[in-house]
Amino acid sequence: MSIFAGWKLHGNGKTLAPGEVVEPDERLTWPRTAGIGAQHVIAMFGSTFLVPILTGFDPSTTLFFTALSTALFLLMNANKLPSYLGSSFGFIAPIMAVTTAHKGLAVASFGIMVTGGLLAIIGLIVHVVGARWIDVLMPPTVTGAIVAIIGFNLAPSAWNNFKVAPITALVTLLAVMFISVLFKGLLGRLNILLGVIVGYVFAVARHEVDFTAVREAAWFGLPKFHLPEADFSVLAMFIPVVLVLVAENIGHVKSVSLMTGRDYDNRIGTALLSDGLGTFFAGLGGGSGTTTYAENIGVMAATKVYSTAAYWCAALFAFILSLCPKFGAVINTIPGGVLGGVTTLLYGMIGMLGVRIWVENKVDFGKTVNMTVAAVVMVVGIADFTFAISGISFNGIAIGSIATLIMYHGLKAIGRVRGTVDADDYIKQD
Repeated sequence: MSIFAGWKLHGNGKTLAPGEVVEPDERLTWPRTAGIGAQHVIAMFGSTFLVPILTGFDPSTTLFFTALSTALFLLMNANKLPSYLGSSFGFIAPIMAVTTAHKGLAVASFGIMVTGGLLAIIGLIVHVVGARWIDVLMPPTVTGAIVAIIGFNLAPSAWNNFKVAPITALVTLLAVMFISVLFKGLLGRLNILLGVIVGYVFAVARHEVDFTAVREAAWFGLPKFHLPEADFSVLAMFIPVVLVLVAENIGHVKSVSLMTGRDYDNRIGTALLSDGLGTFFAGLGGGSGTTTYAENIGVMAATKVYSTAAYWCAALFAFILSLCPKFGAVINTIPGGVLGGVTTLLYGMIGMLGVRIWVENKVDFGKTVNMTVAAVVMVVGIADFTFAISGISFNGIAIGSIATLIMYHGLKAIGRVRGTVDADDYIKQD
């Protein structure tokens, strides 16, 4: 139990001077720490619940596994690396592709489980040999392209929901947009959650919400678990998500390092391993895959409280909420119009994160290889190119991800042989 008693009390535990920092191995008094934990739950709430709502997974089950994954992450990182693991947007597209093909959520769970297993294996390798090989395999040109198409590939889904109730969708979209610029601090960061609430209230006023399931749901009960159903034909759609999870985890570790002033490079392997195991167990039990959450980095930036004790409180709160079926039923009543409004922005934001990777890493699109790779992959992903080989279906994300790796490294290698790409340029990757 020493791991749960390892936090030093910061000062008197009650007051913080302006700019004063609570380190990961410190805590405030437990009531105040619990309050920070509640903020972390609120921050991750909107994004975490959108994934099961959009994909058909049970919200309570998904919340249960985010709590489990967060606890596992904290344990495996010895309470040194603060993070909440929420639902990954990277799984939305492959899950929706599986359900559109009428294969069922159990098959999608199999894809999630295998993805988690692969991520865990990568984490083990990184822990043993370091992360340099990831930088070589997935330079910013590649990573940015894959993240971008995972978001933009979902554009038709956003439109399908939007046109169900255009007025409600527009109100929701405008609410999300305006809240982000009207309010400062944490309130502005919760624009997705608050925008959904505004849209939901508007939809209720327009009689677009059916509360029958809410009235019938119990107040207390276990989440709805289900086992995965093996179908190897779907793995081509899920495996590219591993690359996204790797990029998200590494980005999270680097961000926390900058915020805390601590070197967490030796934690990249265990971060990947713990997220992989959390995703594996989520797939095994019927939850959506997890990832480290940027929303909670925002809470840390706003509060200057980096205590991992607060994340244990957040995981506990999430676990308690997962045991309330009525709560999950309310989440499931969010109508298509509201989803259409929020996903118009959300899916675009996922896509733009890929563009942000290019910008922050100063990817030079004046170089033919970078421009060629990005151009081809964006069209393949957005248009959702599809084909099947021996009964195995490949969608735009799978094709785009595979094509990105082959084109980038293949063209670079040919360029080196022909002298059109400098050897030094290839080593630097971009």
